[in-house]
Amino acid sequence: MSERPQTVTLTIDGQEVTVPVGTTILEAARALDVHIPTICEHEATTSEGLCRICVVDVNGGRLLQAACVTEARDGMVVDTRNERVERSRRTVLEMLNASVDLSQAPEVQDMLDEYGADRERFPQALRREHALLDDNPFYVRDYSQCILCWRCVQACGEDAQYAFALTLSERGFHTRVATAFDAPLPETACVFCGQCIGVCPTGALKPKIEFELEQGWSVEQVREHLGQARKRRKRA
Repeated sequence: MSERPQTVTLTIDGQEVTVPVGTTILEAARALDVHIPTICEHEATTSEGLCRICVVDVNGGRLLQAACVTEARDGMVVDTRNERVERSRRTVLEMLNASVDLSQAPEVQDMLDEYGADRERFPQALRREHALLDDNPFYVRDYSQCILCWRCVQACGEDAQYAFALTLSERGFHTRVATAFDAPLPETACVFCGQCIGVCPTGALKPKIEFELEQGWSVEQVREHLGQARKRRKRA
């Protein structure tokens, strides 16, 4: 029996590259220093192809492919910035902007500018609006700024902490990050490791100290509030 090939060779934006079998198009592009934008992808979490910002044109196919999850194949011809690709990315960004508060997502704001997105394209779109959740001494959750990238759920689960305190609730437009039975975080398996905050690309998850300083609190007020919260937690 002949041995299976260990590498594949493909062409990305006119440049040929040879990579190990199993390499994604995104990884192959990075080997060439070809930039493909991403939002849901993160080095510490499992790629799921959710945001569709990383779509590329493969062999002029009918459908664009998510570069973060599509494996490179021998003979592929990939275009990362043709008109189809840019139009798709621009539309995704416009829909995100229409439904989510992106005011504290600088990387996404930069993408909106780069792709010439029309921030007023969908004026009648429903907004994802959620009440601020402030149920613990360590951080706040503002899911009005959540783009459902799953990073926090993955970091809390099998990709890092194995606490599984965070999950997804409901379906479709109403899908949201939540805890089991919507319990307050102190009543879940959360150990307040902060890894979910570290992977969040927007302001949906934020350390409470940072949040309070942004609200105009003085350093002394923040320290006093933190001390009171710790005392309450010890009594509990």
